[in-house]
Amino acid sequence: MLRVVEWSTGTVGRHAIAGILARPELELVGVYVSNPAKDGVDVGELAELGGEIGLKATTDKQALIDLKPDCIVHTAMTDDRLFHAVEDLISFLEAGINVVSSGPVVLLFHGDALGPDIPARIEAAGERTGASLHVTGIDPGWANAELPLSLTGLSQRIDLVHCWEIADYSTYYQPVVMQDIFGFGKPLDEPALMWQPGVLSTAWGAVVRQIAAGLDLTLDEPLVEAFEKAPAEFDVDSYSGPVPAGTLGAVRFSVTGTVDGTPRVILEHVTRTHVDQRPDWPQPIDGSGGCYRVEVKGEPQLSIEFRHEGEHGDHNVSGMITTAMRVVNAVEAVVAAKPGLVTSLDLPFVTGRGLVTGRGLVTGRGLVTGQP
Repeated sequence: MLRVVEWSTGTVGRHAIAGILARPELELVGVYVSNPAKDGVDVGELAELGGEIGLKATTDKQALIDLKPDCIVHTAMTDDRLFHAVEDLISFLEAGINVVSSGPVVLLFHGDALGPDIPARIEAAGERTGASLHVTGIDPGWANAELPLSLTGLSQRIDLVHCWEIADYSTYYQPVVMQDIFGFGKPLDEPALMWQPGVLSTAWGAVVRQIAAGLDLTLDEPLVEAFEKAPAEFDVDSYSGPVPAGTLGAVRFSVTGTVDGTPRVILEHVTRTHVDQRPDWPQPIDGSGGCYRVEVKGEPQLSIEFRHEGEHGDHNVSGMITTAMRVVNAVEAVVAAKPGLVTSLDLPFVTGRGLVTGRGLVTGRGLVTGQP
């Protein structure tokens, strides 16, 4: 059994805790929290499991490292503390602890956008201690990197791989991301972080580069960034804050990898703060709030649309669950992987093995023991 520490209990972390408890080969031995108010609180309460599990969360980082777990499942927020998060991840590797993390997304594939020093430090730490680091999730991650590459396995000729996330973020609770990074609910000319030159390529460029690597392509540099902003046509009261009419209500952006000037890999997002904003932009085929779509142009022409939703119908809840579980389900493979930074191209096929008839399922309504 692999001993695991969970790093955070937020929107993704609480689902990761449930997932760790559900997997038969994992043992949850510690949980980190950054909020002093959560220090000493039973993890079952923090993760909304419907009861105590006999394990208390802690703000003591060193105490958790001293447990010498086989792996840290890191689901803490990284978008607004990129370099601090990277330092945390490297410190885990230097302590000989494997890490699977939901961010920062720039490390999904090599992390060269951070400059040469950080990838070199990650590799050096891994070589010294034998520990591995893998960054994954639903997006960036499986839906727009691994799913497209799997689809290309049916191709005779590939002209273009085009991936989309099309989503209504009205029920997505992450004010820092929605307001400060995207700029939703603010004037269209607000200089939000996302729209600064190079930021799109720093984040989602890792997805484009991983697809290119899986297809043995050498991309032109730099990647091509594009975005279009649209004002909200009516007032929206989103979970992350109000979006008054006239403020930023929807965005469409893309990162494109070209070869000799010809587009070969496109990653595109259509993000709305209400399902009715910009109906002329791409929509899910079934009219739902969100989906992932992949088109492979070539011979034959291939397309697939993948959607998810929580058992109560919310795709933003299931977005947190799928991100958490892609991280958790990869733990065993990452522990066995080569040292240093590993991508999904380096790992075996990751599945939900053991989750159908395990020692018990953990849901948001409580701990359910025995057979499902």
